[in-house]
Amino acid sequence: MTALQNATSETLLAAVLKSLDDDKGEDIVQINLRGKSEIGDYMVIASGRSTRQVTAMAEKLADRLKQEFGIISKTEGKDTGDWVLIDTGDIIVHIFRPEVREFYQLEKMWQPGTATAV
Repeated sequence: MTALQNATSETLLAAVLKSLDDDKGEDIVQINLRGKSEIGDYMVIASGRSTRQVTAMAEKLADRLKQEFGIISKTEGKDTGDWVLIDTGDIIVHIFRPEVREFYQLEKMWQPGTATAV
């Protein structure tokens, strides 16, 4: 059995959270999407201090998921580095610069008042 076949959403979530934490992501929040949306099982939102950090965090996360689980993630926004979206299938990851995150306020849209800070 390959790592991908053996990986659960929770295993992937743990790997995503560890990667973001290792790369000094800030204000990391996970939102359980089960029963709320078919786009995935979890959404993770994090901030980076600069466009360079946002882009680096996204690249490292995509590389780690590919190496550890064989997952080829779809990535959007890496060129500008203001907001990068990484879609693993089960987990949707948003990495923002703080000002952009404040403007869009995804946490409030998906789970008002009940997002879990990590």
